[in-house]
Amino acid sequence: MGIIESIEKALHGAVDILSIGSTFWHGVVYVILVVLIAILCDVLCKMLINRVLLPVIRRTKFKWDDHFYDKKVVAKLAALAPAFILYALIPSAFDVDSGWYTFVERLCKVYIIALVLRFLNGVLNAFLDILNEKERLKHYPIKGAVQTIQVIIFSVGFIAIVGTIIDQSPARLLAGLGASAAILMLIFRDTILGFVAGIQLSVNNMLHKGDWITAPNYNANGIVQDVTLNTVKILNFDNTTTMIPPYALVSGSFTNWRSMFEGGGRRITRQILLDINSIAFLREEELLRFRDNLLVGEFVARRLQAIEEARTAGNAFLAEELRVTNSMLFRVYVENYIRQMGNSNPEMIYMVRYLPMAEKGLPVEIYLFSAEKRWKEYEGIVADLLDHTLAVTAEFGLRLYQLPGSYDIQSFMRKGS
Repeated sequence: MGIIESIEKALHGAVDILSIGSTFWHGVVYVILVVLIAILCDVLCKMLINRVLLPVIRRTKFKWDDHFYDKKVVAKLAALAPAFILYALIPSAFDVDSGWYTFVERLCKVYIIALVLRFLNGVLNAFLDILNEKERLKHYPIKGAVQTIQVIIFSVGFIAIVGTIIDQSPARLLAGLGASAAILMLIFRDTILGFVAGIQLSVNNMLHKGDWITAPNYNANGIVQDVTLNTVKILNFDNTTTMIPPYALVSGSFTNWRSMFEGGGRRITRQILLDINSIAFLREEELLRFRDNLLVGEFVARRLQAIEEARTAGNAFLAEELRVTNSMLFRVYVENYIRQMGNSNPEMIYMVRYLPMAEKGLPVEIYLFSAEKRWKEYEGIVADLLDHTLAVTAEFGLRLYQLPGSYDIQSFMRKGS
């Protein structure tokens, strides 16, 4: 305190020399001098940061100091120096018992608290950038946790400011706020629910930034852009943006496709409908046509040999049982085609199966996993598979079922005429 009192005495002496001598002008000139000193201190701090500290920061191999400078953390800390000068020197311009003294002192305290909050907020934002650069952490909802800390800090700061203005201890204000906890719960309902949901999403590894998720209840189907305390931002594939509260994802349901990208393949499941009237047994001479086929030739050779052995052994039932239908041969062909596709994953399950028959024919489901998981390339693989499957059915004497269209009706009318 001795240094401050000496500075105050020196300033008052300088004011006495500069001022006319009245108390009013004495105070005015004193305040102007203190403000000029604070401005000079601020300019010197900025020069020190930009001329001395910045070159050192840029030359270091560390990245965290660059983030602290870019977020102006050092500048916000330096701004406290002129604020403390104002707080230490300006109140002495007024009489201790006057209302102006109390007003200016509290105003300076509020200003310092605001600068401290600004500094702490900058520190948290810098830490957020540093953590987001970590490869193992960038997918986690760190932003929500940082926002939670920011809410707590600003809430405490707000209470401290109110306590300073009304000249009450912040502890007493906090005790009084306990009685109105229900009202606070209502006001900060979304924040509290978002905080709890963010913890659940993080702990259970349910959602990362960059995940592809679908939430039908919210018409969301796209990539998670950001996970904050109150919202999950999703960029849909139609370039629209959907904002969903985190607690809605926890309490409701959504699909996360991350495990598909991390796994061995992306599932392909498609159906074609066969006209059941086109399904028939193949005679042996018809089977011989497929003996040189790359995908079913081996199957045909084994089946013909088994039929011949059954007949030689006099087992007519087995010979009948081993007869091959065109739909069976078609299934074998498609399964072998899937296994040898360059973009399928034969290590995962694949099959061609019949689904329950309906009035629209016999549904045949093609089930496999594509090794390519990117959307456009995946759809290209599906299209190529369907193109080949639809075109090859005619080679087995099968017909695809579809409802009669205008072309069918015109063909029928031309035949009738």
